[in-house]
Amino acid sequence: MTGTTTRQQGHNKALGDYGERVAARHLAERGMVELDRNWRCDEGEIDLVLRDADELVVCEVKTRTTLDHGTPHEAVSAEKLQRLRRLAVRWAERQGLVGVPVRVDLVAVLQPGKGRALVEHVRGIG
Repeated sequence: MTGTTTRQQGHNKALGDYGERVAARHLAERGMVELDRNWRCDEGEIDLVLRDADELVVCEVKTRTTLDHGTPHEAVSAEKLQRLRRLAVRWAERQGLVGVPVRVDLVAVLQPGKGRALVEHVRGIG
């Protein structure tokens, strides 16, 4: 049988939610202001939308417990980056923001099972 079981999906959702909380806290501690979380439209979802000084930041959060299937960085394809840029424009338009500089960031969260999560913030990934 292939695919993801309901139990695995629940675990993955919980891990993703955890990673987003860790990422949001990490970014807030560095002065960024959260504007939205898990924003969705028909084209996709943005994990975090933030303001960093005068820039709008769309942040993709990738959370892993191991690196067995690659790093979080490897999970962000060129196609994903293009979609995030389009989503950023749609989010900004719906907020009435025009001409605001937009940046796409990645926060990679590695939660190895015990101890603190390792967090890496990569600014301007695309």
